Amino acid sequence: MKKKTFTESQIVAAIQKQESGIATKDVCRELSISEATFYNWKAKYGGMRVSDVRKLKDLEAELSQYKKIVAELTFENRAMKGLIEKKL
Repeated sequence: MKKKTFTESQIVAAIQKQESGIATKDVCRELSISEATFYNWKAKYGGMRVSDVRKLKDLEAELSQYKKIVAELTFENRAMKGLIEKKL
């Protein structure tokens, strides 16, 4: 089965529909997703607005960049320490 990708705004809209009183089964049927997928979305994005989700995505991307920088610096630091130990 082909995996569908939904935008953050679609996910938040689906959660808001369910919170407004529409049955979960109806929302899931409309989007052609399982209830488990919907509840995973609700656990991750519940109570958020579209702008909050975008901020979350931006922060996750920024954190990923910082992790890469730390990994590179750690590698360089270990390489330099190894080089210094060999000279001594």
